Amino acid sequence: MKRITLELIVGIFVLAGLLCLSYLSVKLGKMELVGGDFYDVTSEFDSVSGLKKGASVELAGVEVGRVDRIDLDPKTDRARLHLKIRQGIRLQDDVIASVRTRGIIGDKFIKLSPGGSETLIAANGRIRDTESSVDLEELLSKYIHGKVD
Repeated sequence: MKRITLELIVGIFVLAGLLCLSYLSVKLGKMELVGGDFYDVTSEFDSVSGLKKGASVELAGVEVGRVDRIDLDPKTDRARLHLKIRQGIRLQDDVIASVRTRGIIGDKFIKLSPGGSETLIAANGRIRDTESSVDLEELLSKYIHGKVD
């Protein structure tokens, strides 16, 4: 009888440990299992070279969302980003989305520069004003080959 009780207690302890470990994995990995409190916004860029799914979206240096999906718009041949923005973050319809790099060779992320409009972007809305990233390799190539404008 004591052996069964001991095994039951150890089993419950191991199960509780696995539940805690899986909870920490989800939270530290910044994953959402059931959608979370986000709304979707899309934007189109000429180039999103180096940007990856899951990259952060920042407003005033604070992470307010993530890049959910990157695909190509077949009509315009531009990169289309699907962003997940946290509920409670209000974006004006004249906000500017820019692809930026952390440091010289760091990760790419989306920087949002707030606008001054009173009109807000609704869920499933679109950011109209975008700036693609500066391609450092292209600039160096132009400089080396003497084709700087």
